[in-house]
Amino acid sequence: MGVTRIIVLLAGVGLALLVGYGVINTTPIEEETVELEVEPVDITKEFGSLGDEHAHALILVGIFGDQFDFSISAYQLKSDWIHLEGKRGDLIHRHASGVPLGFLFDTLGIGLTDECYILPDGLQFCTDENYSLKFYINREQIEDITNYVINQGDRILISYGDETEEEIEMQLFHLEQLMTLEGLQKV
Repeated sequence: MGVTRIIVLLAGVGLALLVGYGVINTTPIEEETVELEVEPVDITKEFGSLGDEHAHALILVGIFGDQFDFSISAYQLKSDWIHLEGKRGDLIHRHASGVPLGFLFDTLGIGLTDECYILPDGLQFCTDENYSLKFYINREQIEDITNYVINQGDRILISYGDETEEEIEMQLFHLEQLMTLEGLQKV
């Protein structure tokens, strides 16, 4: 058998396999089909109109004393409603009324509850007997920030670890020193 015949034969077998694969994979299998009833979420029903408000707040997230870096592209401009932008990892922009911080973290792929801070890769920082997740807004400790809607000039600290009061005070002081986009005035 010549080389040409072998190539034609192999090409024919390959084509038959591809066609057969396509037929097998396009044939619907009733018992494996699952229909999910998912209704799209209309966030405009929960929040105000896009552009009806504009507020900025500064944020610092400390995990065991290390500042979490929101300046990377994975955390920038993930929503028109509320986001971080301009490669700044510390300045939140809210562009509609009623948009809570929980929504911001959802858009970033970060799970946030009153007891856990969960990174997109699944790594969890949860309150237990040794460490705690703490929230501060304008130096006032609060239990949960997921439903909090930022106001112009807010300063938000999320801290996880076993920090002393002095270490928390240092994080709050650092947060107060952060500047606005222009760097000319504090938020």
